[in-house]
Amino acid sequence: MPRLFGPVGLVVLAAVYLLVGLTGHDPWRGDDAAHFGPVLGMLQGEGLLMPRIAGEPSTVFPPLYYWTAALLAQAFAWLLPLHDGARLASALFTGLALLWIAQAADRLYGRHTRTPAVLLTLGTLGLAIHAHLTQPMLALMAMQALTLAGLARVATAPVSGGLQAALGVALAFLAAGTSGVLLTLPLFLLVLLGSPECRTPRASGALLLGLCLAVTLGALWPLALHYHHPELFQLWWSDNWSRFGAEPLPLTEYGKLLEEFGWFAWPLWPIALWTLWHARRRLGGLPLLLPLAACVLAAGWIVLINRDEPTTLLPLIAPLVLLAAAGVPHLRRGAANAFDWFGVMTFAVFGLLVWLGWTAQVFAWPPGLARHVERYGADFVLRGELVQALLGIAICAAWLLFAWRLPRSPARGPANWALGMTMLWCLAVTLLMPWFDHGRSYRAPAESLALVLADEHPDCIATTGLSDGVRVSLDYFAGLRPESVRAAGSPCRLLLVHDDRRAAPRKLSQEWTLLWEHRRGGGRQLDIFRLYRRD
Repeated sequence: MPRLFGPVGLVVLAAVYLLVGLTGHDPWRGDDAAHFGPVLGMLQGEGLLMPRIAGEPSTVFPPLYYWTAALLAQAFAWLLPLHDGARLASALFTGLALLWIAQAADRLYGRHTRTPAVLLTLGTLGLAIHAHLTQPMLALMAMQALTLAGLARVATAPVSGGLQAALGVALAFLAAGTSGVLLTLPLFLLVLLGSPECRTPRASGALLLGLCLAVTLGALWPLALHYHHPELFQLWWSDNWSRFGAEPLPLTEYGKLLEEFGWFAWPLWPIALWTLWHARRRLGGLPLLLPLAACVLAAGWIVLINRDEPTTLLPLIAPLVLLAAAGVPHLRRGAANAFDWFGVMTFAVFGLLVWLGWTAQVFAWPPGLARHVERYGADFVLRGELVQALLGIAICAAWLLFAWRLPRSPARGPANWALGMTMLWCLAVTLLMPWFDHGRSYRAPAESLALVLADEHPDCIATTGLSDGVRVSLDYFAGLRPESVRAAGSPCRLLLVHDDRRAAPRKLSQEWTLLWEHRRGGGRQLDIFRLYRRD
């Protein structure tokens, strides 16, 4: 069991965590489907410099993640569907983030903190879902970790550390635009001005060289975009800066944000606070100044862009992990034992809830949960219940064995959180993935719509505004690209309308006749698709 704390054990644990549940399901509603759109466009030969969703430019993220996902999708097309191959990019960037977080911890605090850093990252509650979806923010998190690992080395190896950090800044810009720069580039100045270790002539020169190199490398993509597509460059430039011109986060939303942060960054933030308290007299040194400054930058960026999506909290993970990893070896024995057993009990309760979700599907018990399952997937049919049960029992038994045999060590608590999160994710994939895939995929409405349109032979289809996920799913599963209705109207004789529970039903004039309707999901996840024909 001590081998779990070695390089091979950590690699195996990370591989299980990252690869289980990554493939084998359709693009899900929300980010998973929406961010597959630019990848699909690149595979179709469009949007190589400016990402496109169903033919229309998308300015939210630059192309780093989409380039990687398209290459992986093409490379594994012989084995996996395109959407599964594209999702391998999330595993790649999360794995790189783990590597660079471990490097940064080693350089800042010593070799003994590498293992806690990896285990704490794997045990973070908010990372699990996003690490298994098509999510470009993971590329930003990885490049942020690369920048931190490089700056952590500047004091001992100024040139190589500065070059590594410069590469991290340039790739962060290619991953998230100006957001990537704001989260990484100011760290150079903070380290240069605030850290005594980096005020030597060699370190200062390496940091200035890194700044110049980061700016030069980061300018390559926008220059290429401006040269080949100046109108798209102007669109990207204006949209990119407009996100920072909006009103900052209202004061009334801070409570909700802190509540979301509390569970998303658990169990990192309590240990990080302990680290700051334990080392409160050494906050000016590089080991604490660097991750603390990265946390402040990430928090300010979240407030500035005023986005309430959970993915905006991902840039907090790397710096919080570093602070927490520094504090793990110094936890009091009682606190370490409480942290350890709280993790075991937490995941035991969560695992029990997953089993209850499965029994609600198979045995319709407990009745209240069974009604919930039926409401969200009325036509869902579960298959392979016995195999699911056997695999679920094996996963729980392996987790209990590992948790029982873990040796006493400062890394025991982080190891139990990492093992528990891996167990919980594998159990949820085994028992609940078919139901989730049925309720979150747009394959059924897209294919049903394609059958209806086969008899209509339309020249075009108008739409009153579809979400990016729906547009991508229609393009991917049915080869359909509806045109948005402009202010002057549309010449199309067919109109596709998408309503969900959050939107009021649209009222149309009498010239439109309902031709087709498809309902998907239920409750808060209800989607209604309607196709109208102009009389």
